[in-house]
Amino acid sequence: MRYTAIISGIFAIILFGIYTLAFTPLGNSIVAPFIESKIRHETKIASKLTTFVLNMSSFEIVLELSPSNIVSANGNYSLFSRAFDIAYRAKLDQMSDLHELAGVPIIGRIFTEGHIKGDMDLMQIDGLSDITKSETTYHIELTQLRPTSLLAKVKHADLLSLLQLGGQKPYASAQVDMDIDFKNIMPHALDGVLHLQTHNGKIDTKLMRSDFNVTIPEMAFSMNVDAKLERERIDFVYALHSNLAKIESSGKIIPQPFSMNVKYNLDIEELAVLKPFTNASLRGPLNILGEAKGTKERLKIDGKSDICASNTNFVLEMKDFKPATLQAKMDNLKLEKVLYMIQQPHYAEGLLSLDVDISDARSKSLKGNIKTNITNGLLDSQYISKAFAFKSEMPKTLFDLSAQSVLDANSIQTQVTLNTNLATLSMQKLLFDTNDTSINTDYKFSAQNLDAFYFLTQRHMRGALVAEGRVKKSKDLDVTLHSNIMSGTLEAKLHNDELYAELKSLQTQSILHTLLYPEIFEASLSGAFAYNLLADKGTFEAKFADGLFSKNEIFTLIKHYGILDMYAERFHGDINAKINKEFIVASLELLSNKSSIKTQQTKLNSKTKAIDSELDLVVNNNPISASIQGTTDAPKVSVDLERFMKSKAGDAVKKEVNKFLKGLF
Repeated sequence: MRYTAIISGIFAIILFGIYTLAFTPLGNSIVAPFIESKIRHETKIASKLTTFVLNMSSFEIVLELSPSNIVSANGNYSLFSRAFDIAYRAKLDQMSDLHELAGVPIIGRIFTEGHIKGDMDLMQIDGLSDITKSETTYHIELTQLRPTSLLAKVKHADLLSLLQLGGQKPYASAQVDMDIDFKNIMPHALDGVLHLQTHNGKIDTKLMRSDFNVTIPEMAFSMNVDAKLERERIDFVYALHSNLAKIESSGKIIPQPFSMNVKYNLDIEELAVLKPFTNASLRGPLNILGEAKGTKERLKIDGKSDICASNTNFVLEMKDFKPATLQAKMDNLKLEKVLYMIQQPHYAEGLLSLDVDISDARSKSLKGNIKTNITNGLLDSQYISKAFAFKSEMPKTLFDLSAQSVLDANSIQTQVTLNTNLATLSMQKLLFDTNDTSINTDYKFSAQNLDAFYFLTQRHMRGALVAEGRVKKSKDLDVTLHSNIMSGTLEAKLHNDELYAELKSLQTQSILHTLLYPEIFEASLSGAFAYNLLADKGTFEAKFADGLFSKNEIFTLIKHYGILDMYAERFHGDINAKINKEFIVASLELLSNKSSIKTQQTKLNSKTKAIDSELDLVVNNNPISASIQGTTDAPKVSVDLERFMKSKAGDAVKKEVNKFLKGLF
């Protein structure tokens, strides 16, 4: 009996202690600081528990989250029946003070109050609120603390306030009305209806322009959603109408396990309005309609569109809501509309067709084929000439293109053929690595008429050009070029900005013929050209071999007066030039057994065509000197025959030298 009394006494003391801590003013004052500390720790806000009163059947709590944000609750309860009747009130006038609790910057205010009645098995919450400047009433039922039904009416909610409350910028404003009557929101037992209407919607065009660099006309919109929940199925009708877009959808969705059968129609007059959601810099109209059917494991989306004035059909299959396969056929897209849509200048017009068959659309195991064709292509020569500051306008250029691409994991291999009335370009194996965006390709370039490229070279030329090589671009750019040109060969390499070219056995008559110069000298030329594209500096060094001059009045007169038969002389020599942007300094020396032709430090400006040169010709010990100044279009030539002038031949030769040199330039 004594031990029973002791145990009973200890138990009574414990109960008294619990009662004292939990249900007396003294106990409340001891417990309140611990509760306040716990709230501060969880909310990361310097909250204050300004009122904490708890007794055996009632309580009152006032929590000051901040001076302008106060939450309070009071009511009665029964420990034994676990029933309660609680009144609550939340007056949050400065939501920006609660940004740490929300996790995002928020602006606005919320007021709500109501009653919570029932017990732990069935709880009912009735309240009202002015959230987002609305008139809102709600009724919520919880069974064993799980929401089972919801009834709410929201009138005149302000979309602008809702966006700010969610930490979003106010890209749109509108009034929203919503009726929710969910008799049962338990999974697999859905029963209810939802009606949502949006009125007087407007897009903030100034904010769209400042944040996304998107300029759109004034846009007004309205939106309606009607949904019916029945057991495991949701039947809905959705419509968004505006002067710039019309989006409609209807069908049924089963949340668990997920399945859907939905029809959709997107008629968008201006894609730019979607940039805040897609982050894609697109513009122009888009119309797509189709169906989406299937489950989470296999969802099939098909559609058709007139995008860019085309006839487009596609089928997209998704697995676990991720793209799995894609088949698309896009016929006759207008190229100028495609360029406009992706915000590119009007470079060209034409018809673009795509045939896409992606058997595996997963990014890490991408597989498929894409065929691309452009027909009836026409470059916008006027715009291109202006954009690239050509000194003369690019000629009318027609083109067509065909390409076949094979996608294999991180690699895309493409065969390309581009035909124009100016040139042809083909690449048999273009490899693109999607991981490091590197490119490795062969190429072959063929131009039948070099004079067609006067807009680039600013020099009239004749003849054709065929060149081939490789292009590699990763961290560095490397280009090789090989061409059988001017009866010789040209080998060139470009490494980033460094260009090196080697000339082998080019025939000077072919060079002069191509450049439309008098074909007076026949020789073999070999040399090297080194140039830095960034610095615009370089050098040119070459040698002449087995040089013979063609018939010309000067050499004929020299031969006629018995000085020397220059046509029988074989010349060899060197040419050297230094290039600094448009400034060229060159030296030339040609030697034969009995004559020589030399010029030192000839200065030439490739932009202004200014020239300053001294030319020395020695014929069987008879000197002839000439000075060339002015421009290559109209050079001023002065000739000094010295001793040679004393003969009649000298006077005749002087006239021909002057005439010859002016004709040469």
